[in-house]
Amino acid sequence: MKTDIILSGVGGQGILSIATIIGHAALTNGLYIKQAEVHGMSQRGGDVQSNLRISSDPIASDLIPLGGADVIISMEPMEALRYLPYLSKNGWIITSSTPFINIPNYPDTEKVLDELRSHGNVKLIDIEKIAKENNIPRSMNMILLGATTEFLGLGEEKIAESIKTVFAAKGEAVVEMNIKALELGRTFK
Repeated sequence: MKTDIILSGVGGQGILSIATIIGHAALTNGLYIKQAEVHGMSQRGGDVQSNLRISSDPIASDLIPLGGADVIISMEPMEALRYLPYLSKNGWIITSSTPFINIPNYPDTEKVLDELRSHGNVKLIDIEKIAKENNIPRSMNMILLGATTEFLGLGEEKIAESIKTVFAAKGEAVVEMNIKALELGRTFK
Protein backbone atom coordinates (compact mmCIF):
# COMPACT_ATOMS: atom_id res chain seq x y z
CA MET A 1 0.00 0.00 0.00
CA LYS A 2 1.29 3.44 -0.93
CA THR A 3 -0.57 6.74 -1.08
CA ASP A 4 1.07 10.08 -1.77
CA ILE A 5 -1.09 13.08 -0.91
CA ILE A 6 -0.62 16.79 -1.50
CA LEU A 7 -2.76 18.98 0.75
CA SER A 8 -3.08 22.62 -0.20
CA GLY A 9 -4.93 25.77 0.72
CA VAL A 10 -4.35 29.06 2.45
CA GLY A 11 -3.50 29.75 6.06
CA GLY A 12 -6.36 29.27 8.48
CA GLN A 13 -8.37 26.82 6.38
CA GLY A 14 -7.41 23.72 8.35
CA ILE A 15 -5.06 21.93 5.95
CA LEU A 16 -2.69 20.93 8.73
CA SER A 17 -5.59 19.52 10.76
CA ILE A 18 -6.49 17.31 7.79
CA ALA A 19 -2.85 16.16 7.60
CA THR A 20 -2.80 15.41 11.34
CA ILE A 21 -5.95 13.29 11.15
CA ILE A 22 -4.83 11.35 8.07
CA GLY A 23 -1.40 10.81 9.65
CA HIS A 24 -2.95 9.58 12.90
CA ALA A 25 -5.24 7.18 11.01
CA ALA A 26 -2.26 5.84 9.05
CA LEU A 27 -0.28 5.22 12.22
CA THR A 28 -3.21 3.41 13.87
CA ASN A 29 -3.32 1.20 10.77
CA GLY A 30 0.34 0.30 11.39
CA LEU A 31 1.55 2.21 8.32
CA TYR A 32 4.62 4.36 7.80
CA ILE A 33 4.17 8.09 7.21
CA LYS A 34 6.38 10.99 6.21
CA GLN A 35 5.18 14.56 6.12
CA ALA A 36 6.67 17.80 4.89
CA GLU A 37 4.93 21.13 5.32
CA VAL A 38 5.41 24.39 3.49
CA HIS A 39 3.88 27.46 5.07
CA GLY A 40 3.51 30.67 3.10
CA MET A 41 3.04 33.93 4.90
CA SER A 42 2.89 33.46 8.64
CA GLN A 43 -0.62 34.87 8.72
CA ARG A 44 -4.02 33.79 7.57
CA GLY A 45 -4.26 33.89 3.81
CA GLY A 46 -0.75 32.67 2.95
CA ASP A 47 -0.15 29.56 0.85
CA VAL A 48 -0.03 26.35 2.91
CA GLN A 49 0.97 23.01 1.43
CA SER A 50 1.79 19.64 2.91
CA ASN A 51 3.23 16.46 1.39
CA LEU A 52 1.90 13.39 3.17
CA ARG A 53 3.28 10.00 2.19
CA ILE A 54 1.73 6.81 3.54
CA SER A 55 3.06 3.32 2.89
CA SER A 56 3.12 -0.22 4.21
CA ASP A 57 6.88 -0.12 3.55
CA PRO A 58 9.48 2.32 4.92
CA ILE A 59 9.56 5.68 3.11
CA ALA A 60 12.89 7.26 2.16
CA SER A 61 11.82 10.83 1.38
CA ASP A 62 9.11 13.09 2.74
CA LEU A 63 8.77 14.95 -0.58
CA ILE A 64 6.50 13.78 -3.39
CA PRO A 65 8.17 13.90 -6.82
CA LEU A 66 6.62 15.56 -9.86
CA GLY A 67 3.95 13.25 -11.27
CA GLY A 68 3.91 11.16 -8.09
CA ALA A 69 0.87 12.32 -6.10
CA ASP A 70 -2.09 9.96 -5.95
CA VAL A 71 -4.38 12.64 -4.52
CA ILE A 72 -4.46 16.42 -4.27
CA ILE A 73 -6.74 17.57 -1.46
CA SER A 74 -7.28 21.32 -1.66
CA MET A 75 -9.35 23.77 0.33
CA GLU A 76 -9.01 26.25 -2.53
CA PRO A 77 -9.35 25.60 -6.30
CA MET A 78 -6.48 27.80 -7.50
CA GLU A 79 -4.19 26.13 -4.96
CA ALA A 80 -5.19 22.75 -6.44
CA LEU A 81 -4.09 24.05 -9.85
CA ARG A 82 -0.74 25.14 -8.41
CA TYR A 83 0.16 21.53 -7.58
CA LEU A 84 -1.13 19.79 -10.74
CA PRO A 85 2.44 19.05 -11.95
CA TYR A 86 2.74 16.74 -8.93
CA LEU A 87 -0.38 14.72 -9.76
CA SER A 88 0.12 11.26 -11.21
CA LYS A 89 -1.50 10.31 -14.51
CA ASN A 90 -4.39 8.52 -12.75
CA GLY A 91 -4.40 10.72 -9.66
CA TRP A 92 -7.43 12.45 -8.19
CA ILE A 93 -8.12 16.08 -7.33
CA ILE A 94 -10.58 16.68 -4.51
CA THR A 95 -11.09 20.39 -3.97
CA SER A 96 -13.42 23.02 -2.70
CA SER A 97 -15.23 24.68 -5.58
CA THR A 98 -15.41 27.99 -3.73
CA PRO A 99 -12.37 30.23 -4.12
CA PHE A 100 -10.69 32.07 -1.27
CA ILE A 101 -10.01 35.32 -3.09
CA ASN A 102 -7.19 36.97 -1.19
CA ILE A 103 -5.29 38.60 -4.04
CA PRO A 104 -6.41 41.39 -6.38
CA ASN A 105 -5.54 39.48 -9.57
CA TYR A 106 -7.27 36.20 -8.69
CA PRO A 107 -8.10 34.48 -12.01
CA ASP A 108 -11.66 34.03 -13.26
CA THR A 109 -13.24 31.35 -11.05
CA GLU A 110 -14.97 29.52 -13.92
CA LYS A 111 -11.68 29.29 -15.83
CA VAL A 112 -9.99 27.80 -12.76
CA LEU A 113 -12.80 25.26 -12.31
CA ASP A 114 -12.84 24.42 -16.04
CA GLU A 115 -9.09 23.77 -15.93
CA LEU A 116 -9.57 21.44 -12.97
CA ARG A 117 -12.47 19.64 -14.69
CA SER A 118 -10.30 19.05 -17.77
CA HIS A 119 -8.18 16.62 -15.77
CA GLY A 120 -10.95 14.03 -15.56
CA ASN A 121 -10.40 12.61 -12.08
CA VAL A 122 -11.74 15.58 -10.15
CA LYS A 123 -14.28 16.00 -7.39
CA LEU A 124 -15.41 19.61 -6.88
CA ILE A 125 -17.36 20.12 -3.67
CA ASP A 126 -18.97 23.29 -2.35
CA ILE A 127 -17.82 22.77 1.22
CA GLU A 128 -18.81 26.31 2.17
CA LYS A 129 -22.44 25.76 1.15
CA ILE A 130 -22.64 22.36 2.88
CA ALA A 131 -21.13 23.80 6.06
CA LYS A 132 -23.57 26.74 6.12
CA GLU A 133 -26.62 24.54 5.40
CA ASN A 134 -25.66 22.27 8.30
CA ASN A 135 -24.59 25.04 10.70
CA ILE A 136 -21.00 23.77 10.95
CA PRO A 137 -18.99 26.64 9.39
CA ARG A 138 -15.79 25.76 11.25
CA SER A 139 -15.74 22.20 9.86
CA MET A 140 -15.34 22.83 6.14
CA ASN A 141 -11.99 21.04 6.18
CA MET A 142 -13.60 17.90 7.66
CA ILE A 143 -16.27 17.96 4.92
CA LEU A 144 -13.44 17.98 2.37
CA LEU A 145 -11.67 15.17 4.24
CA GLY A 146 -14.88 13.14 4.14
CA ALA A 147 -15.00 13.53 0.35
CA THR A 148 -11.51 12.01 0.12
CA THR A 149 -11.91 8.95 2.35
CA GLU A 150 -12.48 6.57 -0.57
CA PHE A 151 -9.08 7.54 -2.03
CA LEU A 152 -6.98 7.18 1.13
CA GLY A 153 -7.13 3.43 1.75
CA LEU A 154 -7.32 3.95 5.52
CA GLY A 155 -10.91 3.05 6.30
CA GLU A 156 -13.66 5.48 7.24
CA GLU A 157 -13.76 4.13 10.80
CA LYS A 158 -10.07 4.87 11.34
CA ILE A 159 -10.51 8.42 10.05
CA ALA A 160 -13.49 8.96 12.38
CA GLU A 161 -11.56 7.52 15.34
CA SER A 162 -8.66 9.83 14.54
CA ILE A 163 -11.00 12.84 14.52
CA LYS A 164 -12.24 11.79 17.98
CA THR A 165 -8.66 11.48 19.26
CA VAL A 166 -7.29 14.66 17.67
CA PHE A 167 -10.23 16.88 18.73
CA ALA A 168 -10.95 15.21 22.12
CA ALA A 169 -9.41 18.05 24.13
CA LYS A 170 -11.79 20.54 22.48
CA GLY A 171 -14.85 18.78 23.88
CA GLU A 172 -17.60 16.45 22.75
CA ALA A 173 -19.51 19.13 20.80
CA VAL A 174 -16.47 19.86 18.61
CA VAL A 175 -15.85 16.15 18.07
CA GLU A 176 -19.47 15.52 17.05
CA MET A 177 -19.51 18.54 14.73
CA ASN A 178 -16.41 17.25 12.93
CA ILE A 179 -17.75 13.68 12.71
CA LYS A 180 -20.96 15.08 11.18
CA ALA A 181 -18.87 17.08 8.70
CA LEU A 182 -16.85 13.98 7.79
CA GLU A 183 -20.04 12.05 7.06
CA LEU A 184 -21.50 14.90 4.97
CA GLY A 185 -18.36 14.94 2.83
CA ARG A 186 -18.24 11.15 2.60
CA THR A 187 -21.77 10.98 1.21
CA PHE A 188 -21.25 13.84 -1.28
CA LYS A 189 -21.66 12.72 -4.88
